[in-house]
Amino acid sequence: MFRGIANFASLLKGARELQGKMGAVAEKLKADRLTGSAGGGLVCVDVNGLGEVVRVRIDEKLVGDRDLIESLAPAAINDALEKSKRAQADAFQSAAGGLDLAGLGDSLQQFQDMLSTKK
Repeated sequence: MFRGIANFASLLKGARELQGKMGAVAEKLKADRLTGSAGGGLVCVDVNGLGEVVRVRIDEKLVGDRDLIESLAPAAINDALEKSKRAQADAFQSAAGGLDLAGLGDSLQQFQDMLSTKK
């Protein structure tokens, strides 16, 4: 019985530690900047590590070519978002390193999914 309580206490301690690390990771990701581009850099999109678009740059050569802008913008956004997803996965994996909690991988995936739906 006491062993079960000790395991539970250890699990709670690990969960609190993980919660603190995840908060710090989320803050770091919000400050990170990742750039996606399309058309050889004619359209560039900056996102933060949480996948929020923070800036769009369009080369002046494209001004007036609406069709090209409209086709390159989604490609640049998707490129930036893919980089953001990789940064999130790396950051959360790094923060959780060394913690041996059952179901940790699933919890991290749920947290990442939660962040991506908050957009």
